[in-house]
Amino acid sequence: MTAPLGHQGINARSLPGLSWSGSPYGMSLNHKILSLAVLMGLVIGVLYYYLYMHQPFWFQCPVKTTSDRPKSMIRYHEFRLVAPENLAYKQPSIVHGRSDVVTVTPWLAPIVWEGTFQPALLDGIFKPRNITIAATVFAVGKYIRFLKDFLETAEQHFFVGFNVHIYVFTDQQDQVPYVKMAAGRKLELCSVPSSNRWQEISARRMELIQVLIEEKLQNNVEYIFCLDVDSKFHGRWGTESLGGLVAVVHPGYYRDDRSRFPYERRPQSRAYVAPGEGDFYYCGGAFGGLLKEVHQLAKTCRTNFEEDAKKGIEANWQEESHLNRYMWINKPSKVLSPEYLWQDFKPRNPEVGIIRFSGVIKNYAEIRPNA
Repeated sequence: MTAPLGHQGINARSLPGLSWSGSPYGMSLNHKILSLAVLMGLVIGVLYYYLYMHQPFWFQCPVKTTSDRPKSMIRYHEFRLVAPENLAYKQPSIVHGRSDVVTVTPWLAPIVWEGTFQPALLDGIFKPRNITIAATVFAVGKYIRFLKDFLETAEQHFFVGFNVHIYVFTDQQDQVPYVKMAAGRKLELCSVPSSNRWQEISARRMELIQVLIEEKLQNNVEYIFCLDVDSKFHGRWGTESLGGLVAVVHPGYYRDDRSRFPYERRPQSRAYVAPGEGDFYYCGGAFGGLLKEVHQLAKTCRTNFEEDAKKGIEANWQEESHLNRYMWINKPSKVLSPEYLWQDFKPRNPEVGIIRFSGVIKNYAEIRPNA
């Protein structure tokens, strides 16, 4: 009688060549070892799947390389902040400081006020890197009258001791005043056409800033600030303002509830900010940051403005409306307090310890062609 499959008796005398003899249903030992190996492989595979692929806490999660990450997550990072070794400055504190104002946003961007930074320390960090800061200013039509004060006060207060290139967009190059500039600082004129509508001049700023960056600044400048010409400097504006994307809180609305902000409220516009949305109301007359960040802002705002124009829509405050929409979605990495663009007709509030830059008093009906 033949033994059931797989149950033949095995002894030393019955292992010639490590094989079974006898029944035609018998299996060679080599085949049995192979089957056992396959079974063990399956068991190990199952264990590997549940223990490694499910990543319990005792296994380390594999780290993705930069090339594996989604491209939208890759952002330009600023350089390390390396301070001079022997620079003396007041000891910083995390328990004492400004208590009358907020100095950080909900997304953890610093809000710059007087008393929140050490000028010598920041200058000591940035100076060795030999950075260049560009500034754009538009002096079109009767706004040319403000250019002299702007340029003269910029020489006294705007990034003093650094390389500064100021680009003046104007339709009256022969009326640009001469202002002596320090070493490392220069003025360049950019010709633009006149307009019968001040709104058109305002709206084209983003396009002109985008083109300037693409055609002239890409390899020569690290940071850029876009400033209103009908303003002047009164105090230091320097390295404390440098950041990726930099916004200035509007002095007219920084104490108000956002329901009072003059955002564009028509849903048909690409500048639309819905009721209950928005962070701060930012100035269109002062913004800046790293060159690539400002380029992206200008390009996006220009595109959105042109899409609105196709539908016959002009945002409530032209480029300022589009800028506010952009910065609600793309949060600024540094926010400058109203010290950085006050309004001369307003009395200074107690929390504003210094006015660094301000819009001068003027008669809009007289200087704007269609006011």
